[in-house]
Amino acid sequence: MQKDFNLTELEAVMRRFIEIVDKNPNRTGLVETPKRAAKYWIELLEGQKYTNKEIAVMFDKCFDFEDEDPTNSINNKDLIVEDEIICYSHCEHHLALMRLNIAIAYIPKNKVIGLSKMARIADMVCKRLQIQERIGMDISEIMKTILGTDDVAVIIRGTHACMSARGIKARESITKTASLSGNFMSNPALRQEMYSLINNNMYNFSPSGAN
Repeated sequence: MQKDFNLTELEAVMRRFIEIVDKNPNRTGLVETPKRAAKYWIELLEGQKYTNKEIAVMFDKCFDFEDEDPTNSINNKDLIVEDEIICYSHCEHHLALMRLNIAIAYIPKNKVIGLSKMARIADMVCKRLQIQERIGMDISEIMKTILGTDDVAVIIRGTHACMSARGIKARESITKTASLSGNFMSNPALRQEMYSLINNNMYNFSPSGAN
């Protein structure tokens, strides 16, 4: 676990930044901005303080899920999908904002994770300086650790301010990534079923493998 961020140090950095970019850094609208900006970054980068293993421990809230009929085992059969998890992250290349629509799917192995915990895992992973590809892999790693199964898929549809607001200014550009493992990687029929359960308007693509 990384130590907590120092609010005073961050305020000083934000104050110096404003002094560099604004010719009147002491005007009313900017007087309290260093403190507000420091609190913004402390909240939006909370995930920096934790490793994937620590996040797995934080949100390891599972429930036994075995069918009473031993001939009707859920293992390697039932599919659980939670989609349209909206998260925000910051690109490590430009510190620019990313808006991400995330779907998480898995095949349970005698237990299921609380639904809110999937959203919390995604949110905490996104609260780091990130790239979209790594976000999917980090969420997948944490889910596999908690659930004890490799059958996990994480699909992300993201818009990136570093592309839409600067540089190429590709306003409508959307980046789609898929982190697939276990049966989601090897079983095309399962993969197709998973995609069919996700909002097709949001995730209209079917990659053949993991990102």
